[in-house]
Amino acid sequence: MRRSLPLLLVGAALSACATTAAPERPASPVPPPAAWRTAPPNSQGAQGALAADWWTLLGDAHLNALVDKALARNADIALATARVDEARALSRAAHSALLPTVDAVAGLQGSRQLDAFGRSYESTAEQVGLRVAYEVDLWGRVRDLDAAGRASLQASAAARDSVRLAVAATVARAYVGLLSLDGQLTVARQTIAAREAGLRVIARREGAGYSTKLERDQAQAELAGVRRQIPALELAIARLEASVSALTGDPPGPVARGDDLLALLKTPIPVEAPASLLAHRPDIAQAQDSLIAADASLAASRAQLLPQLRLSVSADRVFTDALPDPVALWTIGAGLAQPIFNGGRLKAQVQASEARKAQAAASYRGVVLNAFAETETALRAVDALQRQETEIAAQRAAIAEAARRAKDRYRAGYASYLEQIDAERGLLAADQAVIQAREARAVAAIDLARALGGGWTPAP
Repeated sequence: MRRSLPLLLVGAALSACATTAAPERPASPVPPPAAWRTAPPNSQGAQGALAADWWTLLGDAHLNALVDKALARNADIALATARVDEARALSRAAHSALLPTVDAVAGLQGSRQLDAFGRSYESTAEQVGLRVAYEVDLWGRVRDLDAAGRASLQASAAARDSVRLAVAATVARAYVGLLSLDGQLTVARQTIAAREAGLRVIARREGAGYSTKLERDQAQAELAGVRRQIPALELAIARLEASVSALTGDPPGPVARGDDLLALLKTPIPVEAPASLLAHRPDIAQAQDSLIAADASLAASRAQLLPQLRLSVSADRVFTDALPDPVALWTIGAGLAQPIFNGGRLKAQVQASEARKAQAAASYRGVVLNAFAETETALRAVDALQRQETEIAAQRAAIAEAARRAKDRYRAGYASYLEQIDAERGLLAADQAVIQAREARAVAAIDLARALGGGWTPAP
């Protein structure tokens, strides 16, 4: 027995020191396409990976500062980070099951008894010792639980990175929206100033008998029509500023920003081959790790149906006034437990684990399909909106020339004021369309960067 104790302890120590091999990452359930259907915006230039600070490609220092602040102070990111901390603690707890448990014990006992002659006497006994318990992982159940904990931790970290990517993209979209609204507000105010000047001209012409009251009424109606856009634009700006402030962890207030929407996006978003998308989207990594965790949990559930071997060792020293010297005591034991009847609980747990694995596999497939669809759609949007912006700019130039000619014809008396009003109304709509087209193209580029994973790379 004395020889068995060291051997058992050494075996337990060696088993505890064994590391769980990293599981293989599941292959993609959907083969990636050989190429994108829509040519990437950088197809004529050098191909390259998207940088993690992809928003800097928009070329706006104010936007860079806002995104940096949001990544540091956003409440959703803080929540996701806390969940990672929770998953890390649970992973450590699962790993601890691979190690023996060691407890220190101490006890004190006092008693009064009668000796053989009927005389009472008192005695005390003190006991100190150690208790060691260990489960021999015969079927890999504990190792599977450890693997599930580590995979869940990685899935939680990938989920946090997905939140970071979503926050950065949302801030960028809102910032572009603010610049667009600023531009539309500027155009509206410039149009109001021009309409007010035109109304003064009409009033003078009416006094001289060259214009009618109808023309003045038409001019006033057009002026009021443009003025009514101002409150709506100001309200939309206030709402977006409040949204950006919430994203950056600030109370509602003004948002510092540039003043030139048309200067954004001078550098195209780099796009890699479809196969590389699988390694650069955090939601795909999260789905993979969730599937790994579900598979390991299933293996652990199945192992619960098998016998479990537990070892226990105790060593104590007893001090008593009945003996001159302390007494050393030790025990060693091994127990084998085989589940026989539990009302079907263990089998039900296996079935539940199988269902969770099926859910994780279906989710993984759906995430991959959605990733390819999002990227393809974003590429098509960037291409279509770029061509649309070119056509809108050409249309605006033609409308501006028509408005100039209509104004000249009216002043020369060759056309009615209604003709000039129609031309100016078209110019206002064209100016706003140019701004909205640039906004749409910038938002499409942001969506493309997000669809590509925002330059995400897995942790080593």
